Amino acid sequence: MLAGVMIPARNMPTMISGNRNVSGFGTSLLVQPSNMMEGQLHPLESESEIGRMRDDELDSTTKSGSENHEAASGDDQNPRPNKKKRYHRHTQHQIQEMEAFFKECPHPDDKQRKELGRELGLEPLQVKFWFQNKRTQMKTQHERHENTQLRTENEKLRADNMRYREALSTASCPNCGGPTAVGQMSFDEHHLRLENARLREEIDRISAIAAKYVGKPVVSYPLLSSPMTPRPFEFGAQPGTGDMYGAGDLLRSISSPSEADKPIIIELAVAAMEELVRMAQMGEPLWMTSLDGTTYVLNEEEYIRTFPRGIGPKPTGFKCEASRETALVIMNHINLVEILMDVNQWSTVFSGIVSKASTLDVLSTGIAGNYNGALQVMAAEFQVLSPLVPTRESYYVRYCKQHAEGTWAVVDASLDNIRPSPTARCRRRPSGCLIQEMPNGYSKVTWVEHVEVDDSGVHSLYKQLVSSGHAFGAQRWIATLDRQCERLASVMATTVPTCDVGVITNQDGRKSMLKLAERMVMSFCAGVSASTAHTWTTLSGTGADDVRVMTRKSVDDPGRPPGIVLSAATSFWLPVSPKRVFDFLRDENSRSEWDILSNGGVVQEMAHIANGRDTGNCVSLLRVNSANSSQSNMLILQESCADPTASFVIYAPVDIVAMNVVLNGGDPDYVALLPSGFAILPDGSTITATTSSAGGGIDTDAAGSSGGSLLTVAFQILVDSVPTAKLSLGSVATVNNLIACTVERIKASLSCENA
Repeated sequence: MLAGVMIPARNMPTMISGNRNVSGFGTSLLVQPSNMMEGQLHPLESESEIGRMRDDELDSTTKSGSENHEAASGDDQNPRPNKKKRYHRHTQHQIQEMEAFFKECPHPDDKQRKELGRELGLEPLQVKFWFQNKRTQMKTQHERHENTQLRTENEKLRADNMRYREALSTASCPNCGGPTAVGQMSFDEHHLRLENARLREEIDRISAIAAKYVGKPVVSYPLLSSPMTPRPFEFGAQPGTGDMYGAGDLLRSISSPSEADKPIIIELAVAAMEELVRMAQMGEPLWMTSLDGTTYVLNEEEYIRTFPRGIGPKPTGFKCEASRETALVIMNHINLVEILMDVNQWSTVFSGIVSKASTLDVLSTGIAGNYNGALQVMAAEFQVLSPLVPTRESYYVRYCKQHAEGTWAVVDASLDNIRPSPTARCRRRPSGCLIQEMPNGYSKVTWVEHVEVDDSGVHSLYKQLVSSGHAFGAQRWIATLDRQCERLASVMATTVPTCDVGVITNQDGRKSMLKLAERMVMSFCAGVSASTAHTWTTLSGTGADDVRVMTRKSVDDPGRPPGIVLSAATSFWLPVSPKRVFDFLRDENSRSEWDILSNGGVVQEMAHIANGRDTGNCVSLLRVNSANSSQSNMLILQESCADPTASFVIYAPVDIVAMNVVLNGGDPDYVALLPSGFAILPDGSTITATTSSAGGGIDTDAAGSSGGSLLTVAFQILVDSVPTAKLSLGSVATVNNLIACTVERIKASLSCENA
């Protein structure tokens, strides 16, 4: 036979080597005559080689007899009984070259086979058989893979089929309750299915976004920063802004959601977003106009018909509070979204409403470098600045979405169904705001606030205000946002009028002083409410105006003086309008009438920064010129601000040297502050509607111009500079006497003016 020709397996008899190794049917053995004795068999080199040979043999059995005879020599057809047959095995180099050629061309023609055989030292017929076997092997592998895929798909379809059969067997007609006939579908059902398909696409998109972040450590998420470009002046957490008060019961007990909860949270967020947008845009019969035509009232029956799914029925003993308000604010829509989605900036802007807030988990940070699609799990504590109104703790998801160019929405929805809490007295149905871009850097904001709450713990003094919905409603959120937008605009103003005496024109000094005042306001707001994070002790024997006190230790806080701090607060009613009370308390000329610590000295305004259109909204630096020349002069930092729903006058003694540093643009974070002040709210008997003024903001000229006022007075006094010292009863008595005298002076002064 010709040397180097492979014999097809079906023509090869069983061969036994000299060492009794058996080569069974279908195995090609190759003998190297130059380096081995005749009759010896070369061992197979690897399992892959065995498989390759078997594939070659399988293909060889499919060849025609003419091909097999063509592959054999005359010696093969007339074998000599005493002569061993010689075979050729492909070398590793030959196999590698043919594998590489196969990738380029799996069907070589005669010319290519001859050329390849010449390069590798093989006969063209050997090359032909190798390529035929290789193609058969590849085809078999491909078919095996397809079979596996089809089998998996078939199992999935079978499972779906069984599930659908089970659903159909238990289906009932929504109208009559009887069994339904397959194939009958009403127009409404068809519409609902289309809507369901659209919502599922939304869920899939959010899930895909969330899947990129789920499972990563929390530190990898930008919780303290945002993907937006930082502004020259930002709201945010600062030293000494309420950390010493701790967290409430709910905020301490909850944690990040589990992996099993996350798909449910995403689905809830998508449904809540759709509900919010419709709530913001729909009119009657969902929203009914009040009798005076100034506010909207939610039709609860129509709400249940319009949104049957929701987050479940209203809990027993809870009452519904729903409100909607719209206003133009002086801030672009991108910055508004950034504030709402950054927990630090959000809690700072709304410090009068939000006493505590934290982000527990970030399911998505958004796409395309912005907050579109951002999804956060949060916990927050909402407040009225009085120890007589319990705070409202809420565990919820916040979802941001861009609906069109220049139109965004941010929605909150409670997660109480996922993780019920026996202490929860409030849950948020879809609430939030729709933001639309307007010309000249303005934005149109429509705010919807919809909660269910147990307000049985509210003191009778604040019952009417809370029951009206204005204590926590959309009007308060919108009014606060508008005031803070004006505040930020004043910070960013590059042209400052210099004609007024005491106006700070140094841009760096303005920013530092406003930042210090912002921290002062946050510290005051964090320690006035009836939060579960701290316990007030009511002092007996004070009559109707109970004084409540609590103590805290200030340690290693650069924003507060070290030692034991005693806080005292009381709330009472005045038969004077909130605007009149605000003007009296903020005016430095009338300060000596109520401020006992000024010792009758003359109070002078040294500098001020306007915070908005209203002249009462400003930050001032006051000097108290004591009548007693032996006492050193004292500086007071004061911020006064008013909107249609609330007014504040907050102040703190400051060090002269430290304030000089701040006025020159120095870091204000290390100025020690213990703020005191007043929170003024309408009593709920007459609430002025929030209306947009011609300038785009909220008109506050007539806000709170009638009705009585609810005034909260709160002091913070450093009673001992040693944090480990014990509080004496004498210190408590001194502070109690201080706040009682202040209240009496305010009542006397305002009663005389009102008479």
